[in-house]
Parts: sequence; structure tokens; C-alpha cells
Amino acid sequence: MAMDKFVINGGNRLKGDVTVGGSKNSALPILAAALLAEGQTVLRNVPDLEDIVAMIDLLRSLGCESRREGADVFVEVRNETHSHAEYDRVRKMRASVCVLGPLLAKRKSARVAMPGGCAIGSRPVDLHIRGLRLLGANIELDSGDMVATAARLRGAEIFLGGPFGSTVLGTDNVMMAATLAEGTTVIECAACEPEVEDLACFLNKMGAKITGAGTPRITIQGVEKLAGCDHTVIPDRIEAGTFMMAAAITNGEIAVHNVRLDHMLAVVDRLREVGVSVERRNGSVLVSSARHLEPTDVTTQTYPGFPTDMQAQLMSLLCLADGNSAITEKIFPDRFMHVAELLRMGCDIRKEGPTAIVKGVKKLIGAPVMASDLRASAALVIAGLVAKGQTTVNRVYHIDRGYEDIEVKLRGLGADIQRVGE
Repeated sequence: MAMDKFVINGGNRLKGDVTVGGSKNSALPILAAALLAEGQTVLRNVPDLEDIVAMIDLLRSLGCESRREGADVFVEVRNETHSHAEYDRVRKMRASVCVLGPLLAKRKSARVAMPGGCAIGSRPVDLHIRGLRLLGANIELDSGDMVATAARLRGAEIFLGGPFGSTVLGTDNVMMAATLAEGTTVIECAACEPEVEDLACFLNKMGAKITGAGTPRITIQGVEKLAGCDHTVIPDRIEAGTFMMAAAITNGEIAVHNVRLDHMLAVVDRLREVGVSVERRNGSVLVSSARHLEPTDVTTQTYPGFPTDMQAQLMSLLCLADGNSAITEKIFPDRFMHVAELLRMGCDIRKEGPTAIVKGVKKLIGAPVMASDLRASAALVIAGLVAKGQTTVNRVYHIDRGYEDIEVKLRGLGADIQRVGE
């Protein structure tokens, strides 16, 4: 893993055009779902990211042939004898747990290592296990692996609400398994994220019968088999939001292409509240910012609420607002690793339980900072774009997990940012 860093000389106003890539959080479960198909699956608009490379590697270890041509990925199952997703592969990213449902439904058994944590607190898989057990799976834990078997999965009524709301990957896993189960499955308190809806759309193209995706109740009629298909992954709403924040903080003006504004209404609402103009223009979105930023309050929630994955980036922006803002984290209460680093850049932030009180300052000062997780690193880059002097963001391998060539895209908008090896 290369220990690259970004060196940013702040103060440049972002101007120009930027194109958003495909959604990482959509592409990962959809790749896992290719395990269900007979024949070839073609996925388009797939971002070239570390997590995607790791998922394709995992699929190869499970008997799939795959190749990438530009932004298109081709996957075909060739061998169904191996159903063990090993710890060495799974620990690299949590989304590996998504192979559990498809393997169980298609191959009747699966052995998947318990995923490692993230720097943003524990994210248990108990809801995945409970949902699959209700479909008739037998699941035991053995030396750190989830060992699941089922002669035949049967439809069931499954409630997937957890202490922090619905589970996206849990909804994905149960929905994928239920496509080949006997009878009807109803998932209540399902995650409503656009990425869940995109997965359902893909499964339906393969021959599944799913209705209600994107709402809290998803109904799945089991079918005998699924066939490969051709699907284009939705644009990444978090990448789009990150560029919008970057334009806003530098008082810039950018056009964002390949973006679904209907997936981002909570983010757009907060940006407008702060004084940022967000307008649709011929299929693209024009973002421009006033010199004066208003403070605002925000609470992260499951979709369609404000996404936890945009919390850190918004915090950077609010550090320059004229007054006090409050950011409350309801999804991952520990997700404030970026606060200590932003303080090094002259921000005034006070943490009180799951809330951060952000007092606006006149300017940010460049400093060496450390990225701790994917979205925290994006927040530090955003702060560096506007900070006086030079900011060095260390450990950018975190950012490479979720943003394809972010420094190249930012340079195209006029930012002074370089990637430097150790």
C-alpha cells in the first residue's frame, strides 16, 4: 500500500467542469450479485478504485472470470466449487460481506470471514445473519468465519431495523438471497438508499421479481434462476457532493456532470441554506458560492436524510461560516476523527457527545494533517483548498478507496494539488 500524500497550496478558486464517476457503494454489491447469474454480466460506469479491485479479486477467488475495459467490467461465473471468502480478502473492505447472500442462494453454502471494522466504529453484521436465518439458512461462527448452509431458502417476513436505522448492506444481502428463495419475501424497514434501488434494478434485469426498492418495504417473489445482463451503475452522489463542497468553500463556480440531483436533495438543501447556489442546467448541475457563508444545523440520518458520508466535508465548509453551526452524527456517533486534524488548521470545533459545535473562523491555515478514513480525508482536502499556505494530507490511500483520481479532477478545476510518494 503506497503511503502517498497530497500537497495542496490553498487559495485557488475552483472553476470549470468535472464529471462524477459511478457509485462505489452501488457497484460493490452489484458485482457481488453477479455470483447469482448464469452467463455474462456487463457493468458500465464502474469506478476504478481500490475497493472495486478488491471485490473483483474476491470474485475471481470464488470462481468468476472477469476483465475490465475502461469503465466497463465483464464478469462470468465459471466454477461454483469454491465458496470461501477468506479473511485476507474480506478484511480489506466491509462490502465483501455482500457475497454471503448470493453464495448461499446459488451454491447452498458459503463461508465468509467476519469483516474487519472501519475507523468509524463497529458496524455489526448481526442483522445480515438474522435476515438470512429467517430465510431458512443455518449460520454458525467458526474461527472468525460465518459458515452458512441452506438446502432451500424459503420466503419470509423480515424486519431489518437496527439501533442506527436500517442497514444498507444487510438489505442488499437479504434481497439478493431472497431472489432465488421459494415463495415471497417481504423486507420491512429496508434501507431506502439509491444504491439499494440500483441493485434491485440490476437484479430485475437478471430476471428477479422485486418491487418497492427505494421504500421501507421491499417485496421479492422468488424465481428459479437469474441470467447475466447489461447494467449501468448510477453516479456517485457522495463524490458529486464532495465537489460541490469544494466549489462552495473556494467561492468557486463549477459545472458537475453525470450527477443525479434527486439522490442529493438533503445535501443540496443544506448547501442552499448556507448560501451556495445549486442549479440544474441541461442535465448537469451548476454550483457557485457567495463570499458570505451562513451557519446551519444538520443531523445525519439514513436516506433520504443528510448522509453520514457527507458530514465531514460539510464540517470543513461550516468552519468558514459566519456564526455557529451544530452537526449531530446519528449513524456513526464516533465518526469525528477529522475534528482533531481540522483544529490543526485553525478551525474552532467543540465536540459534545454525538454533536460537534462549529464556530466559524475568518481563515484556515495550512498544516500537515493525517487522513483517518475515507470521508475524513476528503474533508481535509477540501479544507486545504482554501487554507492559507501549504497543507499536506498524509495517508491518502484512504481517499483512493472512494475517489478515482480526485487530485487530477481538482487540478482540472484550477486547484494547486500534487500527489507525492514517500
